Amino acid sequence: MRRLVLAWSLTAALLTGCAAADREGPAVPEEDAAPLIGVALYGVENDYMIRIADAASRYAEGLGIRLELYTGDLDADAQIAQIGTMLERGTDGIVLVPQSAEGSTACVEKAVAAGVPIISVNTRVGHPGLVSRVGSDDVEAGRILMRETAAALGGRGTVAILEGPPGQSAQVDRRAGIREVLQDLPDIRVLSCKTANWSEMEARIVVQKWLDTFGHLDAIIAQSDSMALGAAAVCAERGIEDLVIVGVDGAPGAVEAVREGTMRMTIFQDAEAQMRTALDVILAAVAGEPVEPEYWIPLEVVTRDDVEDFGRRHMTDTPENT
Repeated sequence: MRRLVLAWSLTAALLTGCAAADREGPAVPEEDAAPLIGVALYGVENDYMIRIADAASRYAEGLGIRLELYTGDLDADAQIAQIGTMLERGTDGIVLVPQSAEGSTACVEKAVAAGVPIISVNTRVGHPGLVSRVGSDDVEAGRILMRETAAALGGRGTVAILEGPPGQSAQVDRRAGIREVLQDLPDIRVLSCKTANWSEMEARIVVQKWLDTFGHLDAIIAQSDSMALGAAAVCAERGIEDLVIVGVDGAPGAVEAVREGTMRMTIFQDAEAQMRTALDVILAAVAGEPVEPEYWIPLEVVTRDDVEDFGRRHMTDTPENT
């Protein structure tokens, strides 16, 4: 089976709407054909979703299944339309990376009404019709971000928080974890909390405004590595070396930033393991086999103390380094 997605050419390979189905015509079922699995990403605006998409393509090739990848461009309504397209094309099972915990519920409703199994991976959606969910603990990720920041500041200082798209489960859950820890840190003040939509460029703009407004910050807590790297870039441009920056994902650029000391920490969530597990689960569901309601992929904290060991174990053979 041809490889549908390459890490650096996703735009050309991904289907972005119903027009793709109209152009190619409806899928024609074939006797004993390999299962057709649709994967609906919320977007490819950050490194983590690129890794998710690439992992789906590579693992599907090894399984011998037919795979179609769609990107929602951070739009829940676009995802809903794409689920409709998948169902029209005769998709056997759907893997959904929901844009919105609430706004993407109609995606599940469409699949359930059509009798097609659907699972979520990475982010979650609040609908009981999901066959299963695969992901990592985003509330715990938020706790780790705040605890590590507090330790770096000695429990006292000013912080600002870069958040993901409002209403997406990773944004909601990581915020909850941060706030839970903050309750016991009366000497840490949060000066601002703004979304940068997982975008490095948007994070740069927000951080520039923060530094112009506040003059000084002790730490920036980023809910993703893309945003953390945007913050680190602004600090480098301004010659700021003592601002604590933490992020989530374990992206190659963030791991290198931890190694160099421009980020204090990243939290690795394993895109490869999430997508491998998701495809295994949806294939089992398509075959009518029992699956668990949830599959949790562990998080791993990466600091300067253990970054070399982490790199040896995780970074050598990744697509970004080949």
